[in-house]
Amino acid sequence: MWRPLLVLTAVVLVLAGTASPRSEATAPAPLPPVTATTFLFSGKGWGHGVGMSQYGALGLANDGATYDQILRHYYSGVELGTAPVGRVRVLVAEAKATVTVSSAAPFRVRDVFGAMHELPAGPVKLGPKLQVVVDSIPQELAGPIVFVPGAAPLEVGPLEVGKPYRGQIVVSVTGKKLDAVNDVPLEQYLAGVVPREMPAAWPAEALKAQAVAARSYALAHRLTGKPYDLYSDVRSQVYGGSRGEDARATAAITATAGQVMLHGGKVVDALFHSTSGGRTVSAAEAFGADVPYLVSVDDPWSSLSPVHVWGPVGVADTTARNGLALRSPVLGLRLVKSPSGRVRSAVVTTRVGEHPIGAGSFRSGLGLRSTWITSFATLSLTRPGGPVVHGATVTVTAAARGARDAVLAQRVGSTWQPVVSRPAGGAFSAKLKLTAPTTLRLSSGKLGGPVLKVPVAPRVGVRRELGALAGRIVPAATAKLVQVQRLEGERWVAAADAVADETGAYRAELELTTGSYRVRVAPAAGYAQGLSAAIRVP
Repeated sequence: MWRPLLVLTAVVLVLAGTASPRSEATAPAPLPPVTATTFLFSGKGWGHGVGMSQYGALGLANDGATYDQILRHYYSGVELGTAPVGRVRVLVAEAKATVTVSSAAPFRVRDVFGAMHELPAGPVKLGPKLQVVVDSIPQELAGPIVFVPGAAPLEVGPLEVGKPYRGQIVVSVTGKKLDAVNDVPLEQYLAGVVPREMPAAWPAEALKAQAVAARSYALAHRLTGKPYDLYSDVRSQVYGGSRGEDARATAAITATAGQVMLHGGKVVDALFHSTSGGRTVSAAEAFGADVPYLVSVDDPWSSLSPVHVWGPVGVADTTARNGLALRSPVLGLRLVKSPSGRVRSAVVTTRVGEHPIGAGSFRSGLGLRSTWITSFATLSLTRPGGPVVHGATVTVTAAARGARDAVLAQRVGSTWQPVVSRPAGGAFSAKLKLTAPTTLRLSSGKLGGPVLKVPVAPRVGVRRELGALAGRIVPAATAKLVQVQRLEGERWVAAADAVADETGAYRAELELTTGSYRVRVAPAAGYAQGLSAAIRVP
């Protein structure tokens, strides 16, 4: 039984590949090198960094600060005032083919004309016609229709698996799709928000600060021109309905009932985030718009967060490409920093040029915790394009820029076996003699970096005999059906077939007229297709 063999023959500083032999007249353009890259990031904080840091609120509350003191620290120059509205409309189901509204107790439904209909406990499944069974008779109601609760809350979805909400549920039709909106008192809406945004086990003053911030944020972000004010997800705030409530958070909401932050008589856009990393960032720096109450402030209390400092974390080039919606592979990345040390923008290099990316898109596209990047490194592996011919030597180039303790390793079975180590990092290359497909990895310390597969093609020998082409394929395990091809114009077409024996030897009989011939072995046993050198018949 043959075994994969990898022999390290040299370590060099230049890239040199081994290509399959081809006829001069038909040699295609060289395939571009294949590169795999992992970007390593370390940083501070979690979130956009603007406004109140929630872990900072926790630290301040632990130090004895009251909720209004917490708010005035993070939102400069604000005053506490009264909310201008008492109800909000929250989109809880969007563009659905059907919507089910249920209740464990009898409830009612009202059509657009104000006619009210009694409904028994249980589910009502709606389609685009808004057909409801009233007094045992199916009726199409003019929408939008409003479901009014009885002694039990309304649920969107079947009983016991649906999500319960306080207040009313409004169902409307757009085209052939249905939306469901929860029309709910503002304070009850907050009861389903605050425990989703901050742990309810935190101190009461931190929860009160979160309640006022969430109330202010909700009112500042009300939508216009739509039949709803807010989304139930991160487009507004995460809203869990009554199932998401917690008595401790509800107590904090009740203690601050109706309170919002005001600046210049208007409800403020009370942005908040998890962890600042030690200092919040101004809206002017983060979003390019100066907001007088969203300025940068010191936040040492944020150090309570487990992600006050984070990294290094690896981001693969394929993740960056997909996250940033780029059409070609990422070859390089340059960060442009603001005076605060946060990333202002990034410049991504691909084969088609440079692409400037804003800080927010960069953070979300790469899945980073924040834009406060304190260190950045790259690990990359490059091999020549196309497969390596069995037994040939290939040069793999590694680069560890900004990273130390670099190790190039080969996967053998379920483990990684070191090939070359570079404690100082930098660029280096290794010549590898391959007799089987293999996988390489470049790592830095305990952090695994890019993984690069190196395909191997069988070596296909060919010689001309009387009325035939013959030769041997190595390794023999890849040699079953062998195809002789003849060059016609710019295309290789099938001219004859043969079957190789257990040693890989074959003989294909055919009439050899003037022209160019080659032998092809189809991919098999994990190997790429194999091609012989071209033979010219005069």
